[in-house]
This record gives sequence, C-alpha cells and structure tokens, in this order.
Amino acid sequence: MTTMQPLPGIRIRRLRLAGVSRNYDVDFTQDQRVRDLSVVAGAFSSGKTAVLEFIAYGLGGKRHPRHPEVLRKVRSCLLEVELSGEPHVIERPVGEPSKVAYVRRGTLDSPPLSKPESRTIEPAGAPESLSALLLGHCKLEGVQLREAPSSRESRTDPLSIRDLMNLAFLPNERIASKNFLFENEYMKKHKLKQVVDVVFGVHDDRAVELGQRIKELGTRLTQARSELAAARAFVDEQDVPTVGALTAEQYQGELRELTEQLRALDEAAQAGTTFAGRLRREHQEAAQRARRAAGVVRDCETQLTRMMPLRAQYADDLVKLNMLAEAQRLFDPLSVTTCPACLNRLPAPPSVENGSCSLCSHELPHGDEHLTLGTATAEHSSDEGRLDVAAEIRATKARLQEITAYVEGLDSSLATLKLQAEDAAIDEERAAAAVDEATSPTVTPFLAARDNLQRRREEVLRHLQHAENATKLQAGLEKRAALVERQEAQIERLREERDRLGDAAQDRDLAVGRISGRYGELLRQWRYPKLSQPVIDTNLVPHVRGDSYREASSGARTLLTLAWQLAVFEVAVETSAAHPGFLMIDSPQKNLGHGATRDAVIADAIAIDDFYRHLTRWLGEKGAGAQVIIVDNSPPMLVEENVVVRYSRNEDLPPYGLIDDETTTDESRPE
Repeated sequence: MTTMQPLPGIRIRRLRLAGVSRNYDVDFTQDQRVRDLSVVAGAFSSGKTAVLEFIAYGLGGKRHPRHPEVLRKVRSCLLEVELSGEPHVIERPVGEPSKVAYVRRGTLDSPPLSKPESRTIEPAGAPESLSALLLGHCKLEGVQLREAPSSRESRTDPLSIRDLMNLAFLPNERIASKNFLFENEYMKKHKLKQVVDVVFGVHDDRAVELGQRIKELGTRLTQARSELAAARAFVDEQDVPTVGALTAEQYQGELRELTEQLRALDEAAQAGTTFAGRLRREHQEAAQRARRAAGVVRDCETQLTRMMPLRAQYADDLVKLNMLAEAQRLFDPLSVTTCPACLNRLPAPPSVENGSCSLCSHELPHGDEHLTLGTATAEHSSDEGRLDVAAEIRATKARLQEITAYVEGLDSSLATLKLQAEDAAIDEERAAAAVDEATSPTVTPFLAARDNLQRRREEVLRHLQHAENATKLQAGLEKRAALVERQEAQIERLREERDRLGDAAQDRDLAVGRISGRYGELLRQWRYPKLSQPVIDTNLVPHVRGDSYREASSGARTLLTLAWQLAVFEVAVETSAAHPGFLMIDSPQKNLGHGATRDAVIADAIAIDDFYRHLTRWLGEKGAGAQVIIVDNSPPMLVEENVVVRYSRNEDLPPYGLIDDETTTDESRPE
C-alpha cells in the first residue's frame, strides 16, 4: 500500500484569541507537528463550536461568534497555519467583522520572519486578497465559476475560499439537514457542485478555464518579475552587503561584547580611584560651604533691596505729617483776630453775648458761653476721628530709626559676607584642583580606553543598522523571488494538466464513481442498518435503499451526510486533488445519542467507535498528511489521546470553556 505525500494546502496549527488581559489558545500540534486527528471535547455550551467558527473566520469567513463573553474578552483572532508546509500567522480583529487580514511568516510564539502583509477580504478574486493567497496554496488560484453552468456565455465569478470551505467544514446545522446540499438555495447548490468539479479537475470547459488561468497567472507573473527586477536594481544601487559580510546577529554579538568591556572598564576606573575618596569628600564639603556663603550674600542683598524703598516711604510719610501739623497751627479757625469785613483788629475775640455770636449777631441754638469750631453749623461737636498728628509723628520717627539701623547693619555686614563667599569659592577651587591632580594620572588611561571602546561601539551600531536594513531588503527580494517561482510552478503545472486533458464527462463520471464507492464503504464500516444501494448520483446527491438522503430518518441523515463529506475528503486526498487538506466536523454524534431528537434505531445499530476507528486507520495509511478536527461532546476512549482540550463547564474542573475565565451561567454561551 502506497502512502500518499502530504497535500500542499492548508493545515491548522494553533488558534489564539488575544484578549484584553490574557490569551485563549487551542493547540492542534504535538511535538511541533500538526496532529492528524484533533478532538475538541466537553460539555454543551462551553465554546467548542466557537473554536471551529473562529478557524473559519481566520481563513476569511464573513463573521465570527458574537457571544457576550467573546465581545467582552477578545480583541483579535490569530490563526497559526501551515501554507504548503510553511508556518504563517493570520490575524483579524474581533468585534465588527474586519475587511482586512494581516498575514506574516512564522509562528505565534516566534519572532516574525516577515513584516505583516495586509490582505483584503473582499473582493475575493483580487490578487491581493486573503482568498487568493489561500487558494494559491490549494492549487486553485484564478479559478472562475460560471453563474449559469449550462450557458457558455454566462458571466463568471472568482472562486473564493469561502466556497471551498463547504468541503472543509461540516457545521452542526448541515449535519442531518434536509438542506445539506443547499437544495433550498439554487445558486449555492450549483456552486457547491461546481466546487466539487473544480477540486477534482473535471468541470466543463476545463481546457478553456485552464487557458484563462494560465493567461491570468502569466500576467501576474510578468508583473511579479518586473517588481523583482526593480527591487534587485534598488538593492544594487544601495550597495547592500553580500552574504560574506557580517550578519546582524554577529554585529549584535560584538555589540554585547563591547558593552561588557565598557562596564568592566568603568568598574576598574572606579576601583582605581578609591584612594582619592578623602579629597573628594573635602571638595564636597568646600562646595557646600561655598554654596551656603553665596546664599547668605544673596539673602543680604535681597533684604537691602527690599528695605531701601520701605525706609524712603517712612521718610516721606514723616514729611507729610510735619506739613499737616504746620497747617493746623497756621489755619486754626478759632484764631480770629481781624474782622473779615473791614479787616480791622477786633477789640476782643468773638464770644457769645445773650445767646448770639458777638461777631455776626446770629442767634445760636444753645446757650453756650464759649464759641467752638462748628458750633454755628452743627448741634454737637466731637473730637472723635480727629488725627493726633503729634503721636503719629513720634511713631513714624521711631519706625524710621529702626529701619535705618537695620539697613545700616546689613550694609556694613555685606562686605564681610562677600569676602567670606569669595574665600569659600577659592577653597572649593583648590579642593577640585587637588582631586584632579591626585586622580588625573590614574583616570586618564581609563578615559582614553573608554573613548576608544565608545568609538568602536558607535561603529558597530552603524554597521548593525546597515546589516538589519540589508536583511530586510534581502528578505523582500526572497519573498518576491519565491512568488515568481510559485507562479512559474503553477503555470507549468496548469500547462501539464491542460496537455493531459481527456474527456471531461468521462473524468467526472470516474471521480463521482470513486466518491460513490467510498460513500458505500463508509456506511458498511459503520454498520448502517439494512444497507442497500448506497450511491451518490451525478448531481452529487447521496442515496440509500433507492431513496434520496432527504427521505431517511434524522439519525440516518447524520450518517449519510457524514459519509458524503468524508467520501469527498478522502478521495480528494488520495488523488492529490485541489482540496485544502483538512476537514472540520461539528458534533458527529448528532441524533445518535445526544439530545432530544435521538434516533433510537440508528443509535442502537451504530457505534460511534466505528466512526473514529475508521478515521484513525485511514489517517495513518491512505490519508497520511491530512488533518481532521472534530468537535464532540463525549468522544470514545479510543481517541482519548487525540483530545486536544476538554471543556468541563465546571469551575472546579478547568478549563471551564473556551473563554475559561467567564464562568457565569449564560444561556447565550457558545456551543
């Protein structure tokens, strides 16, 4: 028995949901190699189905699971895959379905081997789309599907990775469904049939289609060659170092060595100058004394600057008070000795005579014996509020004398303080000179050696930058050259396929016959009850006992749909057809023992062990290199070693679910 070589296609290595505070991973590898069979097991509503849906989303699906815990915790979906055997990482944001995916070479935990490349999701047929990249690794890049298969003049749509996923992902809702082949959706039904024909290379107008693909790929190849030539010319102009020059890793090693030498040199210099510790302390003390002396001088000058205007203000106030006292003496209103009318001296000062003023004979309101200022114009007189000028003059003179004495004291001490500050500064300079004189003979050789190491370090840094730039340019050239080689290989393969073309109808009958035969073999291995006439017709509809699968019971439809999907997958792998090379199945035990719609007749006749026993045997022989991922609530013990994760939905038995730190009961939790 011949073991088939691994398909180029796609293999799923790891799924990572990057969260706000942590990541949620599912690993489909063992010893760094992709597992042939991976089982995601666990309780209902724990996130098992979401694993497959996120894988489909990472491969270009339109939407991802939108359960509350997902939207709360997850920010992006990262899918590590093998594309034709080379690891890549595909990243898409989570929230609103993104229109762009970012693809880079490498693994999730290794440094990126290339800069992330932006790939559009729509339109699927664009050369820069994610779909075109993935289909290129499945040998299906550039395939066109006619909208009306029976019309040669029909418009065409490019094949997308989502169309191909119908053969690589069997979701729960399609298992046992009467709409398994999209009978209720005319366009999807015919597209599925076309996809199967394209995968096996037996669709109508194969020669024309191959010619169109060769022409389109030839145009892309010409453009890729032009871009490669332009890139090489640019690299030549930049004088990029050749392979014989030092690499970035070597420069980094030399940089680490120089850094270590600098550190050792600094330690040696410090150790060699410990004898000057006393001189340095003396210099520090002298510097502190100089700073304090300079500070005292600044404070004294500041006080003088502030007190001089204050002293001038008090002197000015004293002058004003003296003028006020003189005015009161000169202009006392009661000192009237001359008649204001005739200007002759009065024989006697004004007085009160019979209740009237002797000067003007005006009757006074009170019988006062003496005239006072304001008696004729006010009922009461008071000294309240009158300024005691003499007291103010005495107080102002006292303050002025105090300020003058303080200013004179500051002024007399300023000269002494300046001399002290100058002496302290001179002492600091002498201490610094002593330190320099004592340490210079010892430090100078270290400084020279350090300058030399520093110059070498700067030179290495410059070379390192050039080497990193050269590495990036060479990586870009290698990427473009690999693209040219891949397109040349695709065109050569398509030309060989075109040359080998025979009768498309006979080829299709042969392919459908193989699929139909495998379909019957699977049902016999699974001990389908009263099995007779198992066949898949030319329209790819599965039959048993002379009836379409749609006439069977719910449990029987589970087996028939599983057998159809596996038959297409297994024959594609064994014949090296253009299939992605992996298959995901959600809940193969549907209606066979789980849930309220359990089909007792089928469930009693079929053992799920037979399903898994066939898979493990086939993957170890004819299906070597293929990959199968299954979501199952309770897989049998014979595949226990293939269980990559088991969700318990029990806080005491981690992991609780896909989002394992969301343990609240929620009816909307993903299946």
